[in-house]
Amino acid sequence: MEKRVTFKGWILPLCLLLPQVVITAVFFFYPAGQAVYQSLFIPDPFGLKSQFVGLGNFEYLLTDPYYRASFVTTAIFSSLVTVVSMGMALYLAILADRLIKGSGTYRTLLIWPYAVAPAVAGVLWLFMFNTRVGVVSWYLGLLGYDWNHVLNEAEAMGLVVAASSWGRVSYNFLFFLAGLQAIPKSVIEAAAIDGAKFWTRFRTIVWPLLSPVTFFLLVVNVVYAFFETFGVIHTITSGGPQQATTILVYKVYSDGFVGQDLGSSAAQSVILLVVVGILTIIQFKFIERRVHY
Repeated sequence: MEKRVTFKGWILPLCLLLPQVVITAVFFFYPAGQAVYQSLFIPDPFGLKSQFVGLGNFEYLLTDPYYRASFVTTAIFSSLVTVVSMGMALYLAILADRLIKGSGTYRTLLIWPYAVAPAVAGVLWLFMFNTRVGVVSWYLGLLGYDWNHVLNEAEAMGLVVAASSWGRVSYNFLFFLAGLQAIPKSVIEAAAIDGAKFWTRFRTIVWPLLSPVTFFLLVVNVVYAFFETFGVIHTITSGGPQQATTILVYKVYSDGFVGQDLGSSAAQSVILLVVVGILTIIQFKFIERRVHY
């Protein structure tokens, strides 16, 4: 018989929930409410008073070509980071799952990059690809390729995608490896005895059984690409060249803290929150249907 825990009163459940409710209210609901409130005003340059404009900040943003361009940049950047980080992590997890000798050392080395902060990861990749003292750019010069991410928009985008994906591969690797090790070996061995090749076993057995892990990582990596890559972009390109790497979260920073347009910055943060929420709902609404639990 299943035993369930019951509470006779409401005081103990409230005390157990109160710390999390307070943390959520202070660090999420209050800042979100402040952002919505500030998005309805335009403060003066000295911050002494504010003028109520209603939805004027939102109307201006939706007609601004630079802000609309940041949507396209964010879509390209987030898609590349998600695909590259998850693809590399899955490939490395398959190798680690099949590796016998030295598997512990191999897995430990793959986990290390996750401990590196995004800003530090950006600095490391910037040193390697620096146009003057970078090791990688120097070798590319020997091969006849003139690397200059400061002026080339495609190279700048490729560099921030590589740096952002590198720091995320370890996180995805842990989940993919755990998912692979949870698959019963007897099922794969039975398919191998029936004559199924590696890719056939992967496509028909392993990949469907990994779908819950894949769906979870898809949602988490999209959110990561939208928010947590700020440090990488700020240290490597600062949104350049020609705003080619200015994603939505970095434009919130550049307009609010650099341009001191707090009303527009608050409106952008509200739009960003709505966009991420809509993307998450779409993922749960349509993509989760293909997940086999």
